[in-house]
This record gives sequence, C-alpha cells and structure tokens, in this order.
Amino acid sequence: MSVYSEFKDFLQRGNVVDLAVAVVLGVAFGRVVTSFVNDVLMPPIGMLLGRTDFSNLFVSLNGRAYPSLAAAKAAGAPTINYGVFLNAVLQFLIVALAVFLVVKAINRLWQREAATVTCPYCDTKISAKAVVCPSCTTSLKPAPSITFAPAEAKAPLSENR
Repeated sequence: MSVYSEFKDFLQRGNVVDLAVAVVLGVAFGRVVTSFVNDVLMPPIGMLLGRTDFSNLFVSLNGRAYPSLAAAKAAGAPTINYGVFLNAVLQFLIVALAVFLVVKAINRLWQREAATVTCPYCDTKISAKAVVCPSCTTSLKPAPSITFAPAEAKAPLSENR
C-alpha cells in the first residue's frame, strides 16, 4: 500500500474529520470568548474600578514611567503585562466553564442512554431494570424467585405427661 493511499485512508476515518471540526470550532469559540472578555466583560469592570483599562495595566522593569503599554513597547521597555494576563485568565475560566458544562451534559445524556435497553422481540426501548416488556409482555429476564421458609416444626409432644 502506498503512502498516499494510507494517508488518504487516515484522513477519511471519521475521528480525524471530527477532530478537524472540533479544532475549527474551538478556534472560533476562542475568538468569541476573547471578544466577550475584552469588549463586553472587562470595560464595565474597569469602569467600576475607576475607569481602569485592564489591557493597559503593566509594570515597567526599567524604572521609567510610560503613559500606556503601547508606549512602553514602542520604547522597547521590558514590562510585566499583568492586565493582559488577567484578561487571559478570565478567558481561560470562561472556556473551562463552557467545556465543563458541555462534558456534564454529554455525560448526563450517556447515563440516560445506558439506563434503557431495547426489547429483542418488539424493538421498544425500555428500562434496563424491567423484567417484562410493557409493549409485548415478553419476559426479558427471569423474575426474582421468592422462597418461603417452612414454618418451624413443633417439637413432638412427649409421651411422658
């Protein structure tokens, strides 16, 4: 088998296509979250904290004062950009929360699917705990047996009364 045909087979497998779609959607979702944090979430927070622009919060390591992060970068000054870092942390937390909620929903869906079985006779989905199919009344698994213990035998009356 040639390298080309092996590569073609690899690309045509379902999980490679699923992965590619997930990457594209992840990049698009990341851009939406970035815009949400930078353009929607942080401006009101900055306004409440005294008109602070978080993307402009930095510490200059050379000891000089600069009016903005852009001015410090233009001057070639080494800076610690903690405002940009705070924005990145918020973006991460939002993405992590979104992924958590999606995984939680998928796990709940899988648990619901696992709780049902299909009747082999009438093809109806029923509870996995069912003993009899409610549609066709076929016995699916043996019913639990109930055993009654015999009553305790009374001791024979002694003949010596």
